[in-house]
Amino acid sequence: MQKAKGTYDVYGEYGRKVLALENILKDLMQVYNYEYFRTPIFESTELFHRGVGDTTDIVTKETYDFKDRGDRDMTLRPEGTAGIVRSYIENKYYGNPNVPSKIWYYGPMYRYERPQSGRFREFYQFGVEVFGSNDPLTDAEVISIPVNFYKMLGLKQIKVHINSLGDEESRNNYREALKAHFEPHLDTLCEDCKERFKKNPLRLLDCKVDKDLDVMKSVPKTIDYLNEESKKHFDKVCEYLTSMGIEYIVDPGCVRGLDYYTHTVFEVEASVEGFGAQNILCGGGRYNKLVGMIGGPETPGVGFALGMERLITALDFENISVVDEYSTDCYIIPMSDNEKAFSLSVCNALRMSGFKADMDYMSRNLKSNFKQSERLNSKYVIIIGEEEEKTNVLTIKDNKTKDEYKVELEDLVEFLDSKIDECDCCHGGECTCGDECHCGDECKCHSKEEK
Repeated sequence: MQKAKGTYDVYGEYGRKVLALENILKDLMQVYNYEYFRTPIFESTELFHRGVGDTTDIVTKETYDFKDRGDRDMTLRPEGTAGIVRSYIENKYYGNPNVPSKIWYYGPMYRYERPQSGRFREFYQFGVEVFGSNDPLTDAEVISIPVNFYKMLGLKQIKVHINSLGDEESRNNYREALKAHFEPHLDTLCEDCKERFKKNPLRLLDCKVDKDLDVMKSVPKTIDYLNEESKKHFDKVCEYLTSMGIEYIVDPGCVRGLDYYTHTVFEVEASVEGFGAQNILCGGGRYNKLVGMIGGPETPGVGFALGMERLITALDFENISVVDEYSTDCYIIPMSDNEKAFSLSVCNALRMSGFKADMDYMSRNLKSNFKQSERLNSKYVIIIGEEEEKTNVLTIKDNKTKDEYKVELEDLVEFLDSKIDECDCCHGGECTCGDECHCGDECKCHSKEEK
């Protein structure tokens, strides 16, 4: 048996990267004061047709659709926003007095497309949505989240590609301009684009087949068709980005691939060596009509999403590690079967005290157990024999210095706390004293007093 095409297993080093990034994102959302939402992996097919749009490639070509046993049309979610909006409406979250409602989500999405580097049929997406505020300040805050996240990770030359589709009036003006531009050249377009021309001319700009045609290169710019209100909104977003020191490029070609966007649309790129011409790592925008389209009250919204797989690929290309060196605090060795229960109780107590502890489950000999402790990169080894269990005095060995200690069981947590904290302290800054620290390395304390 093998995994399905376009899917992948998470384990080992890759698994540690995923968990590390998830934890960073969770911490970042606390800093921004966003609330966690989780929605079902499958929803009514109608939700995505109404929310994502019937004219998008996602809905027309890429969704996983099926009928359940009640003969209902269901779809594996291809993106996160529609489900969050459905939940926002169904749970009457628009009645929450804490406005704007700032939400984040993370989970698997599904699109039936050609698998390639950093792109899968099952992929994980992190995103945020903000409901209730039409202030361009909100657009700027949402854009700042991925920018700050990528900078925290150490990615270079973070830039925002930003554009505006404007309000409904501006979009209608632009739609007519596009139709006038493309109509004389319909015979040169692919069959998909001919259909897009009838249903939603804006989708022509996403075409991968016709992108190099002259008619595509000379397409009208959305910004030229913004009314005064839309232009003012866009100018304010740019002003707020400048105030935060966020670099941006006004990019008329940035239109995004979903039907629900209005006003601000954006993509964030990083300079990734060897990543190719496409360095875009995330995208999003404003969608003031989407909540109403799905059946809720008219509510402005703005958000973005990023793919975890593409991000990890970018970090690998840049040799950026988000994973600490794999290690354990303690490895416990019972000398015989007789000490296994006592050893397990010590291991359990250490874990409940917050230490990363493991023990021998394979009845290895002492030499093999020391090799195992090295494989686990354990800071300390605790050896438990008949005498240790009888007296409650444990033998503890420092794996680095090879020093041995005898420690009362009741003092074990305090002892390890002091030793592990001391080690962290010693390696936390510039060495100024030149003394030796307890673990045998050159001391890196800020001062002798700190040491």
